[in-house]
Amino acid sequence: MGIFVDKTNLFSIGNIAKLFSLSVGSLRHYENLGILKPEYIDEKTGYRYYSTNQFECLNTIRYLRLLDMPLEQIGDFLNNRDISKMQEMLHQQKEYVVEKQKELRNIEKKINNRLNQIEDALSSQLDKIKIQNISSKRIAYLQQDNCNRLNLENLEQAIRQIEKNQKYTAVFLGKVGIGIAKENLLKQKFDNYDMVFIILENEDEYTGKTEILQDEKCVVLRFCGCHDNSKKQYEKMFKYIKENNLKIKGFSREIALIDYGITNDVNKFVTEIQIPVDINHNKND
Repeated sequence: MGIFVDKTNLFSIGNIAKLFSLSVGSLRHYENLGILKPEYIDEKTGYRYYSTNQFECLNTIRYLRLLDMPLEQIGDFLNNRDISKMQEMLHQQKEYVVEKQKELRNIEKKINNRLNQIEDALSSQLDKIKIQNISSKRIAYLQQDNCNRLNLENLEQAIRQIEKNQKYTAVFLGKVGIGIAKENLLKQKFDNYDMVFIILENEDEYTGKTEILQDEKCVVLRFCGCHDNSKKQYEKMFKYIKENNLKIKGFSREIALIDYGITNDVNKFVTEIQIPVDINHNKND
């Protein structure tokens, strides 16, 4: 004969879920983790019941989950309740939240920067060469020697090498560039590249070597296409530089502003090439 259990003051798992705005699945998960076991389980039906004595525990679990505390940490606290332990947990969680807020602010900045870049690219005046003031920027880069230049096939591998020193990877959409060294620009060697670089934003935590590119004047050209179409663009820019008696000062900066990362429509691709120049040099220099 089974033991009689008075269920008058017990609540079914469904009722508890409604009372505390939890799912039945969550309550079963808490049980499996040993955080909160039902007061009584009916052997015949498997139905689970909870008592009013467990309400305090449920409120604590719900409160700590709202603070985004891990369930393992909550379970540890419930098994060893203590004021100092609760204080320690709250301090730790506060530090976590502050760090999370910082990350979210950085993500918001990156979203805004990317939106501004897309809007700027969409309003581009294409196929027009101009001299433009380019603001200072911080870059991380990987430079190849002249005998082992980069091509588009090994570009992705080079990008992964740079990313190793970045705290949060997968944040470089729209910030990766490639460049041709000054000496190869002067020799009109536009087929391969000498460096891969990443434009770092103020909030980027990068532990590797970086370089500051100062404010400078550049010959700039935007065109519809990607890196595969850039050789003839370099040829046009080199001709412009020569005809206007300009002097190349450094490596080129070629960035895909709109590419396969955001659209499959190749007719909407926009790539920009910048070549730093000196506009005040003497003809005989």
